Amino acid sequence: MRLQLTEIRIAGFGGQGVILSAIVLGKAASIYQGAFATMTQNFGPEARGGACSAQLVLSDSPVLYPYVTHPDIMVIMSQEAYVRFAPELKDGGILIIEQDLVRVSDLKKEIQVYSVPATRIAEELGKRMVLNSVMVGFFTAVTQLLEPDAVRKAVADSVPPHSRELNLKAFEKGLEYGVTALTNAPSSADAELETQYSPE
Repeated sequence: MRLQLTEIRIAGFGGQGVILSAIVLGKAASIYQGAFATMTQNFGPEARGGACSAQLVLSDSPVLYPYVTHPDIMVIMSQEAYVRFAPELKDGGILIIEQDLVRVSDLKKEIQVYSVPATRIAEELGKRMVLNSVMVGFFTAVTQLLEPDAVRKAVADSVPPHSRELNLKAFEKGLEYGVTALTNAPSSADAELETQYSPE
């Protein structure tokens, strides 16, 4: 699978595993898929609850400029992050949101929007903190940017041994949810969403 230069921003609040999500995806690309990746990050002074974001640049050739300017893909896990970062998304880009925490509005761009109840899925698995692995699985399915097995290996290699099995289950749940989202025909609600955010 050829990996073209792709800018990605992942944003939410502390405690959601934003930085770990970026590490997993970067590791999947660079170590397990033989491509290249750079990551930068920023976060507020609070360890939990403060705004944080991570920026990834993935490519099949060395990355010359590591900073994200206009993301091709954006993963948003809080409303604050949506308000702050969503306007930066490229026209024609992909917006992935945490379904229960983010409401899409006032975005006058032609984009693809995918939503997943990652927190709910994580809670059903018994631990809310694995929502980031759910989101990584969903990202893998809907973007088709990285090979699922490469991301799976990166998840296993990036979490503590005692939580590896649970994180892998969360990844598979997210992947399955994303595959279903791609194969199902758009609902009328989805059609309204597409219309609402097309350029005027």
